[in-house]
Amino acid sequence: MRLSWMVFCLALTLLAGPLHAADSAQAAVAEDKAEALEEKVVDEAPPPKKSETLTPSEVKAVDPAGQSPMDDSITCLARTIYWEAKQADAQDMSAVASVVINRLGNDGFPDTICGVVKQGVESKSCQFSWWCDGRSDQVEEKDRYDVAKEIARKALNQQLKDPTHGALYFHDRTVHPDWAKAYRKTAETRLFLFYKPNQALAR
Repeated sequence: MRLSWMVFCLALTLLAGPLHAADSAQAAVAEDKAEALEEKVVDEAPPPKKSETLTPSEVKAVDPAGQSPMDDSITCLARTIYWEAKQADAQDMSAVASVVINRLGNDGFPDTICGVVKQGVESKSCQFSWWCDGRSDQVEEKDRYDVAKEIARKALNQQLKDPTHGALYFHDRTVHPDWAKAYRKTAETRLFLFYKPNQALAR
């Protein structure tokens, strides 16, 4: 009995090796695709062809447990959606994703998603408060993170309708920041208000 159990465990270990390698390879492909997709947004290129888009299984292979370093566009976007709106509905989460994508390459913002998400960290004036609040950035609710990753996938594929109408800024309904007075409100969701510069200031 013990020998058969050992053989079973060995077989599982040997099987897990190739499966893990396959997941890693799929994650690498997804990260490369995501980088190309964010470049399309920055360059204002036509939407990607179907062969260029991220598939659900590719995105699932990237940062599956929400514990990986924040160094690829899928993880940076999904983690931002998760931490800014994990208790929200899909519309709120989609709106947060849209703000990140709208900022990508826009005047005053970096040309990578991770750059957009981490902007201001050096001066302690983070654009996204979760990024420098001093708390752990690892995921706590995997099911909510899965939703965030799927929204990130659609946003990167340019398959997400922008409910913010081009907003570059947003804030929670429970706060009233002074900066909001300088911008034009473009949309509201259940949890957030969205803004962009006044037309005279927009490029």
